[in-house]
Amino acid sequence: MAGIYIHIPFCKQKCHYCNFYSFTSTQFRGDFVDALLKEIDQRQDYIEGKSVNTIYFGGGTPSMLSAAEIKRIINKISNVFEVHANAEITLEANPDDLNNGKLIALKNETSINRLSMGVQSFFDDDLRYLNRVHGGSQARKAIELSIKHGFQNMTIDLIYGIPTLSEKKWKENLEIFFAYQIPHLSSYSLTVEPKTALSVLINKGKMKNVDEEQSIKHFKILLEQTDKQSYVHYEISNFAKEGFYSKHNSIYWLGGHYLGLGPSAHSFNGVSRQWNVSNMKQYINSVMTENIVAEKEVLTKDQRFNEYVMTSLRTLWGCDLEHIENVFGQDSITFLKQKIKPFIDEEKVYKTGSKYFLTNKGKLFADGIAAGLFK
Repeated sequence: MAGIYIHIPFCKQKCHYCNFYSFTSTQFRGDFVDALLKEIDQRQDYIEGKSVNTIYFGGGTPSMLSAAEIKRIINKISNVFEVHANAEITLEANPDDLNNGKLIALKNETSINRLSMGVQSFFDDDLRYLNRVHGGSQARKAIELSIKHGFQNMTIDLIYGIPTLSEKKWKENLEIFFAYQIPHLSSYSLTVEPKTALSVLINKGKMKNVDEEQSIKHFKILLEQTDKQSYVHYEISNFAKEGFYSKHNSIYWLGGHYLGLGPSAHSFNGVSRQWNVSNMKQYINSVMTENIVAEKEVLTKDQRFNEYVMTSLRTLWGCDLEHIENVFGQDSITFLKQKIKPFIDEEKVYKTGSKYFLTNKGKLFADGIAAGLFK
């Protein structure tokens, strides 16, 4: 099985915290869709005949595309690849795009069967801080309409650690989420990435900086409240009811193969990864001249070990010594056991059978723990 990711870089406005490749002009929209369809043909051998289990429209704001454009892209993929009959097909969407007409068109004209809605918060002051287009009431309306039109397999994003977000408001955000009985939640700590608008504004003293202690408190509340509501914490930032884990994102976390289409999109075939140029004009021109501009990195055995440790520890499936022995050899087991012991002593990691897992305490330090285990 393999996944296909499609990067749709268009946005109505750029969020202050975003460092993904996106822009607010739709000047090249028609040419982009034509190039994307052509790239599908050119990349058909990348996943080596594997059937496609997931298709994911990410961005940017994929919901800015029309249902007809989305249908063209899915149909093209289905014509070129063997797409599983029950494939998970996800569309990232902003609440301001999800009106009655759009949802009816998506339901009736496309095979989108999962929505990923970028809510971030139900409070307007938080959304203004993030420079989101929509308001809190608009987010609630979009959720209600999506449920009304039959999109039961849905996830929303919520961001914690926003300086305007108190503990009380964070709990209210979660309560609103639970009340809608949405089966999946992705929740991330606000991170100030270099060269983003948020970074510039904070450095100029125009915006309040993120408080790490506040973010930690929010994360602890998140773990407590989702557990009370019987959501499975199956990856550091992801919580779901049984049967509603993200199949597409699980491909990334479990080391599966995936093809990335569109400008800046990443691909991985188990041996190497490559990524398309992050420039719309170059992307379109390179595809149309059948000379795709992409960078490629062949991973060393140590790099593959590091990636496995990093991704597996983030999940409920854990870091498996049997897998390490089969793929990387006995030396890697000896190395890992030695490196991981201090984290076990600090009660950040525990072992069950042949697998290592992060404790709730360890989840606060996931990236640092993984880095401490790298070769």
